[in-house]
Amino acid sequence: MTATILITGFGPFPGAPFNPTEPLAVELARRRHPAFANVRRVAHVFRTSYEAVDRELPALIAREKPAALVMFGLATRTKHLRIETRARNVLTRVVPDADGQIPETGSIVPAAPITVSLRAPARRLLMGALATGVPAALSHDAGQYLCNYLCWRAAEAARTGAPRLVAFIHVPAVRPARLQARRPALTLDDLTQAGEAIVRTALAAAR
Repeated sequence: MTATILITGFGPFPGAPFNPTEPLAVELARRRHPAFANVRRVAHVFRTSYEAVDRELPALIAREKPAALVMFGLATRTKHLRIETRARNVLTRVVPDADGQIPETGSIVPAAPITVSLRAPARRLLMGALATGVPAALSHDAGQYLCNYLCWRAAEAARTGAPRLVAFIHVPAVRPARLQARRPALTLDDLTQAGEAIVRTALAAAR
């Protein structure tokens, strides 16, 4: 039986005109590896807006019926991969999304728990990333912006049993190859190598 894994990234947002998770998600959906035999990989790039997440995530899950959902987002101030373990019931009212919208409240779901855990073997994903030589660590704080918001909505969706695995990985900023005056701490190729290891680990865990 063919398994489906949904791999997502985000487009640009205020302060980040280049978001590496956009080409990362696309590349991870087409890379060749024996582990991906009989696996259907679907890439999706969200516009970095609350409205896009609310509209597109439920439709994607309903249409693709993924066994695993692996999401990537950009954390401009980090220098390593962060395997997120939970989403927080908070929203920033300081930074607008790509549509210029700012949430009306500071919480995603009023009166809901402060945090919700992501249904993923975080330590196994971490070990997979580290095996590629790319620095990575577990994280318990997905922030207050769209990445955290997507984490929360994905965790809500997983409560119904599908997808069985929901993982979110924050990646550091890299520059497009054409703009690299000097080698950054991590390259897009580094992110791709680690991302592939994470996707393979997630797939194995979801089966």
